[in-house]
Amino acid sequence: MINKITIIGVGLIGGSLAKAIKENNLAKVVFGFGRDLNRLEEAQKANVIDQFSTNLKDAINDSDIVIIATPVGSFQEILSEIKPFLTSKIVISDVGSTKTNIASIVSQTLGDYSSYFIPAHPIAGKEKSGFEASESNLFNNRKVIITPLETSSPDSINLIQKMWEGTGADVDFMSPESHDELLGMTSHLPHMLAFSLVNYLISKNPSASIYAAGGFKDFSRIASGDAVMWRDICIQNKDQIIDHIRGYQKTLNSLVDAIENENSDELDLLFTSAKKTRDSWIG
Repeated sequence: MINKITIIGVGLIGGSLAKAIKENNLAKVVFGFGRDLNRLEEAQKANVIDQFSTNLKDAINDSDIVIIATPVGSFQEILSEIKPFLTSKIVISDVGSTKTNIASIVSQTLGDYSSYFIPAHPIAGKEKSGFEASESNLFNNRKVIITPLETSSPDSINLIQKMWEGTGADVDFMSPESHDELLGMTSHLPHMLAFSLVNYLISKNPSASIYAAGGFKDFSRIASGDAVMWRDICIQNKDQIIDHIRGYQKTLNSLVDAIENENSDELDLLFTSAKKTRDSWIG
């Protein structure tokens, strides 16, 4: 069993990981670090974490694994702050939704310690934020993508893989670039569409939401995601997101043309193809 795992940022994902670690007895101590003492105290009372501190040195001291679970825009600052307290016995990882920029930041900021940083991303979440929404089973049978750096230590990779598998997750490996391309399509683009759809609705008719049915609520649910987190993701993965938005705009143009021209065959093909694909995903 691991002696101590420190979670930097005890929110939805960090809190869920802390709960999963505790429930599956993966570590003797789950230690939480944050800036807000009251929130940390509440997380401890809720049995999300065992111990906590607002002092980074105390939080990292004697840790075997340090997980950064804050918005990706904060990584450079956090890595700079923790670097003086790192040793070769500490493995660092994250739960961020972008990886190429993080790989660059890690190499620039940690130097020799970059071999102990193993980037990872659990493909799990909710539209809610905060440790109050955390769940110990959030990662059960969900994918976790590990994107090792060229300098990554094999032993460190193995440790992070085993930790995630211990939470019930299914671990895959890919390059940071492949990760950002894939997530740009499957996660980042849908969130951009949801945010834009809600804003469009309000701009056209602020009271229209009163009459929105289940379809709109289902599609727009993810627009309730954390604004700071998604702001940072857009900046960190901007090239992929812009590319996919432009690609999606082309499909909308094709749809406009089909509707405008009353092209029944084209509309049937578009809708039938999408339905078959979606149905095959959910079984």
